[in-house]
Amino acid sequence: MISTPRHFALFLPLALLGACAGPEPAPEAGTRRPAPAEPRPAVTVPMPKPKKPGPIPTRPLNVKTECRFHDESGYNGTMQLDVEAAKVLSFAATVNVPGRGACSFNLKNFRQTRELPNVELSHRNDRCIVRVWEQGTRVTVAFQQCQKMCSGSAWEGLWPILTETRDGSCA
Repeated sequence: MISTPRHFALFLPLALLGACAGPEPAPEAGTRRPAPAEPRPAVTVPMPKPKKPGPIPTRPLNVKTECRFHDESGYNGTMQLDVEAAKVLSFAATVNVPGRGACSFNLKNFRQTRELPNVELSHRNDRCIVRVWEQGTRVTVAFQQCQKMCSGSAWEGLWPILTETRDGSCA
């Protein structure tokens, strides 16, 4: 029972809504209702598979650079590298790791132990190995087991040095 105008105001919209929700009127005699439309099959467009990077070429490495690098954290260094036909002619690198120390590498302390598929330098008196390889337009110089080439705990923050062959820059 509706006792106040306020209850009537709440009931009126519900009553109007209910009146609109009645059953569909029956079709007139002699007319046919159209058949429901068949659902369209979903159109699927095949996505191209992402291209995987190609294999690293097995060819003699040629790179020459003298570069400096630094980032916002203060990590910085220099590198001089000259490789012709996979023979290392010169190599020197210094990397300063903020708050940890520095690492220093010089070709006079290494001997070349590999040319292909990547260049490898082994330290004459230590387990330190420096590997150099090309991938795309970059040459990577990576360090393995080179703790003795570093002061303090710099070894823990030492990253590979990347060189862009197009312009000789490094990071």
